Amino acid sequence: MGVIFIPVGLVTLRASHCVVEIVDRYDIDCVPEPSRMDKVSYIQDDSIPKNCSRFMKVHKYMKAPIYIYYQLDNYYQNHRRYVKSRSDKQLLDGQKYHDTSSCQPVESNNNRPIVPCGLIAWSLFNDTFEFIREGAELKVNRKNIAWKSDRGHKFGKNVYPFNFQNGTLIGGGKLNPEIPEDLIVWMRTSALPSFRKLYGRIEEDLDVDDVVVVNLMNNYNTYSFGGKKKLVLSTSSWLGGKNDFLGHACVFVGCSSLTLAIIFMLLHVKYRRLDRSVELVGLGIGWGASLERF
Repeated sequence: MGVIFIPVGLVTLRASHCVVEIVDRYDIDCVPEPSRMDKVSYIQDDSIPKNCSRFMKVHKYMKAPIYIYYQLDNYYQNHRRYVKSRSDKQLLDGQKYHDTSSCQPVESNNNRPIVPCGLIAWSLFNDTFEFIREGAELKVNRKNIAWKSDRGHKFGKNVYPFNFQNGTLIGGGKLNPEIPEDLIVWMRTSALPSFRKLYGRIEEDLDVDDVVVVNLMNNYNTYSFGGKKKLVLSTSSWLGGKNDFLGHACVFVGCSSLTLAIIFMLLHVKYRRLDRSVELVGLGIGWGASLERF
């Protein structure tokens, strides 16, 4: 078992280390100095511009496609009430399905159903990003960012926003009908409080020492619950993105198996010798007793 797991773990770690990542936390730096004492008031004030520029330097060659993720920390999408606040039938049929009771507390507004309803859709991530290199804009491909199974079987093609984000308390972003997959990606909730979701792909290579200017809109409110926001640029390998856990786990299991195997082998050899000695002593006593009879 150890002979199998250790090589698999080493190969997995090598594949993970081949992935190039650039991670930039921007939620604090994108708040103006005078507003940093009260970030919640800043993010809730629509009169204050939320535009911000960041610089991401490429330290290692990045081969296209380069995946763009937004990462949220300390965000519990797995909360029971949050996860249940949705209507899968409405997401498939749109306004044809009128029962929104499962979407409480965001099921209707002004006695009209909300499409899409529920807390998950209401809290849709709405920061936006624009990427520039050497004065030229890097095109971001926003198509096919959701799972194919979700696009084909769980979400209808004619589900348009209706009566959405029209209440007194606004959650996240308003839906852009031209980019419907934003909602599909967001609706697949995470099991852990730190997660990444795919924003798009840059389909151009980035060379060493390239500086990518990111013009972003810091709209999403994570300040009220102590959350963090990060922007991630990442390549991929045959195993996917960067993830050392699987490799370390395989190496650990393999080393543990080999260690236990050696311990049990030594114990087996040791007690086998003791059993042989006892057997020989017993034979010696038996022969002595027989000779005394004669």
